[in-house]
Amino acid sequence: MEKIYLTGDRPTGKLHLGHYVGSLKNRVAIQELENTQQFIMIADQQALTDNADNPLKIQKSVREVILDYLAIGLDPAKSTIFIQSKIPQLSELMMYYLNLVTVSRLYRNPTVKSEMKEKNFETSLPAGFLTYPVSQAADITAFKATHVPVGGDQLPMIEQTKEIVRSFNRIYNTDCLIEPEIVLPKKNQERLKGIDGQGKMSKSLNNGIYLSDDEATIKKKIMSMYTDPNHIHVSDPGQVEGNMVFEYLDIFATDKNEVEQLKEHYREGGLGDVKIKNYLNEILQETLLSIRLKRNEFEKDDAYLMEILKAGSLKAEERATETLDEVKRAMGINYF
Repeated sequence: MEKIYLTGDRPTGKLHLGHYVGSLKNRVAIQELENTQQFIMIADQQALTDNADNPLKIQKSVREVILDYLAIGLDPAKSTIFIQSKIPQLSELMMYYLNLVTVSRLYRNPTVKSEMKEKNFETSLPAGFLTYPVSQAADITAFKATHVPVGGDQLPMIEQTKEIVRSFNRIYNTDCLIEPEIVLPKKNQERLKGIDGQGKMSKSLNNGIYLSDDEATIKKKIMSMYTDPNHIHVSDPGQVEGNMVFEYLDIFATDKNEVEQLKEHYREGGLGDVKIKNYLNEILQETLLSIRLKRNEFEKDDAYLMEILKAGSLKAEERATETLDEVKRAMGINYF
């Protein structure tokens, strides 16, 4: 059976190292697998659920996201990259699925509850935001996705998709919708923490290193990274756990033996923060240089970027139309 992967990003700004570690590198690997299709969605409609008053931000970010995709090696000939709002079938599918979900169930979704609190939506919750899990179910089922890579915090969203699939297939006595398999990150592919050590790298927290950052910006951010606040003097013993420099070295450094030696030296004392930050800077500069250079080249041709998005959206719409036709036949509303 052919595997079909669906992944994507909300276009609310440029992508950062957290995206690179958590999903982007894996997408490049997936597109090389045999008997596998990959659909990658730029989820502009979902981004508008909490940015409705700033559509220009979303519009500009679509361009930033496609640039980051191409720069890290996603190939439009191997992965179908599309814009969510260009696939009207997704909205129609969502309308049918909304009838299978109660408002109370949406409120109980742990991911929705957490993000409502984070965005202070308790008293002014947009309906579009509340129904985000149903929209996601439409996205997943429209392409008959068999595999959906997500972080652990998104598990409740995919579980709700599974509930909708089971309810639809049971009520309409069909098997046209596929229950997706959840693909969790492997070790060292979990969402990267921010440079401040206060949680995951996030655009809203302004604690990220972006794929498009120039050399000086990268160094400045690394030099401001959270380490061990009690490691005041070079001679002081330092703590490795919770130290962002060492957490990043664990992920990005290829010489693991050297990293372990640095950790031991740091714990004993005699190794300063500046030295380990300079070492990390060398590694990240090398990692991001080719990405930045490719991005700069793609940035020169807006027509090419739009051509990729248009072609991918047309291909995605064809697949979504097939699924929508099956759904309407199962429901008995294919009148003509």
